[in-house]
Amino acid sequence: MLSSAAAAAGSKHDKDRNMAQTNDNIAPSSVPSRHAFFSKPRIIARPGFNRWLVPPAALAVHLCIGMAYGFSVFWLPMSQLVGGSGSLQCPVTMSFWQQLFTRECDWKISLLGWTYTLFFVFLGCSAALWGSWLEKVGPRLVSFIATLCWCGGLLLSSVAIYFHQLWLLWLGAGVIGGIGLGLGYISPVSTLLRWFPDKRGMAAGMAIMGFGGGALVGAPLANALMNFFADATGNGVWQSVLALSVIYALFMLCGTFGYRLPPMGWHPAGEKALKVMSAHSTVQVHVSVAWRTPQFWLLWLVLWLNVTAGIGILGMASPMLQEIFAGKLLATSLQWHELNADQLRRIATMAAGFTGLLSLFNIIGRFFWASVSDLCGRKMTFAMIFLLGAALYGSLPLINHGGYVAIFVCALCVIISMYGGGFATIPAYLADIFGAQMVGAIHGRLLTAWSAAGISGPVLVNYLREYQLAQGLAPQRVYDITLMVLTGLLVIGLICNQLIRPIPQKYAMSAQQQQQAKGLYTVNENAQLSWEPRPSRALMALSWFAVGVPLLWGIGTTFQQAVKFFM
Repeated sequence: MLSSAAAAAGSKHDKDRNMAQTNDNIAPSSVPSRHAFFSKPRIIARPGFNRWLVPPAALAVHLCIGMAYGFSVFWLPMSQLVGGSGSLQCPVTMSFWQQLFTRECDWKISLLGWTYTLFFVFLGCSAALWGSWLEKVGPRLVSFIATLCWCGGLLLSSVAIYFHQLWLLWLGAGVIGGIGLGLGYISPVSTLLRWFPDKRGMAAGMAIMGFGGGALVGAPLANALMNFFADATGNGVWQSVLALSVIYALFMLCGTFGYRLPPMGWHPAGEKALKVMSAHSTVQVHVSVAWRTPQFWLLWLVLWLNVTAGIGILGMASPMLQEIFAGKLLATSLQWHELNADQLRRIATMAAGFTGLLSLFNIIGRFFWASVSDLCGRKMTFAMIFLLGAALYGSLPLINHGGYVAIFVCALCVIISMYGGGFATIPAYLADIFGAQMVGAIHGRLLTAWSAAGISGPVLVNYLREYQLAQGLAPQRVYDITLMVLTGLLVIGLICNQLIRPIPQKYAMSAQQQQQAKGLYTVNENAQLSWEPRPSRALMALSWFAVGVPLLWGIGTTFQQAVKFFM
C-alpha cells in the first residue's frame, strides 16, 4: 500500500513497476473458466467500484448466522414436543445414549443447551482449520460453503425435530451449522479490512455487529413463525426452523454474490487515507509464523479472557436479574423463594426484555468500540475495556446488595457492549500487528480462543453458582464470588494487553512466501490502485435498505420490551 502511494508521486515508469510488485489483480482473460463464478480473481473490483456496497453484503451474511445467539428461543418449545406444555420427563434409569435416540419422552433443556456449545466450538475450529483456505480461494466461495452448511444444518435440524432425534439435532445445528458459522464469520471480516485500510476498526465493527444483531432479528422472527405454524397437532417448531433455513439461504446468497475484493495494493483516494495508512506497520507475517509469536498468544489470551468474562454473564443475565432482585422488580420486598407462580412469570417477562436489551448493546458495542480504536489505537481501546470492565464487575456486588436495579441494568449493558467491542476490535488489532496480507487466516486461528471461552465462561459461572447454592447461600448472594473472579480475569487481560509489542522485522514474510500467499493471482501491471467511486445511489440504497429494515425491526422490538421493563 505504501509502495503504491510513493509511486504515485514518482515517474510513470516507477509507478508501473511498483504496481507490478504489489498488485495481484488478474487480467479478465486469465480467469479460469472452470468454477469462474466463485474464483478469487473473478471478484476483483473494477475501477469506480464503491466500497460502501460491501458492508451490506457482509451484514446480510452475519445477520443470518448471528441467529446462533438467539437459538435458545427454541429450547422450551423443543422440550415440549412429546408431552406438550407439561413436558414428559425421561425415566431416571434411561441412559445418556438412549436419550439421544428416544422418541418416548421430551428432551431436557440442559441437553438442548449443548447445541449452543457445539455452535461455538465448531465455529472456532472451522475458522482455524480453513482460514488459510479463505486467503487462497476468496470470500465468495467460502461464504457460499458457509451458506450451505448453516442453512443445511437448519434444514437437518428441522428433520431432527420432526422425528425427535437429539443426535441429529446436534449434528445438524451444532456440528454442520457450527462449521457454517466459522466460515461465515471470517469471510466478511477479512474482506472489509481490505476495503477499509484507513478505517480498520470501523470495518471490523461493521462486519461483526451483524453477528450480534442476528438474535435481535432472528429471535422475534422465530417466535412469529412458531405462532403462525402452531396448531392442535404441534407447536410449529420444525416448520419454523425449516422456514428460517429458506429465508436465511436467500439473504446469505445475496450477500455472498455481493462480495468484491480490491486489487492488492489498493487504497482509497485522498491524502487523509494515505496519512492514516502510513502509520500502519508494513510488516507482513505469514500465518504459519504468526501463531508461533508471543504477540499472537498474548492476543489469544486477551480475547479469551474478555470473552470468558462476557459470555458467562451473558448466558446467566436473566437468572441473575431474577434471583438478585426478585420482588424488587415488582416493587415489593419479597425474596425469590417467597414469590408465587404469577409473580415469577411477570419477572421472567421483564428478564426477557432485559436479555433483548443486552443483545442491543452487544451490537452497539461492536461498532462503537471498534470505531473508538481507530481514534485511540487498539491497545489503548482494550486497556479501557479491561479497566472499565474490572471496575464495573468489582462494584456490582455493592450495587446488587443496595437493590439498585436501574444501575445494575446500565452496568450490565456497558459490560456486554465491551464484550462485543472486543470481538470487533481484535481483527483490526491483528492487521495492525501482523499486516493485512493473511489477516483472515490469522483471525481464524485466533478464534479458537472464542471456542475455549464458550466452554470456560458458562462452566465457570454456572458451577460457581451451583456450588454456592449447595452451601446454602441465598440466591441474591451467590454471584458475589463469581463477579470477583471475573474481575480478576479482566485484570489479567489488562496485563496481557500491556505486554503486547510491535512485531519484529525478523518475522516478516520472505519474497517467496508473499508470492505463495498471493495464490491464484496473476500480476496485472495495468491495474488501477486508487479511484473515486462511481455514483451508485439506487444500488446503494437498495443494499442498505435490505439489511437495515430487518435490523431496525429487531431493534424496535427490543425497545418495546425494554420500555416495559423500566416501567
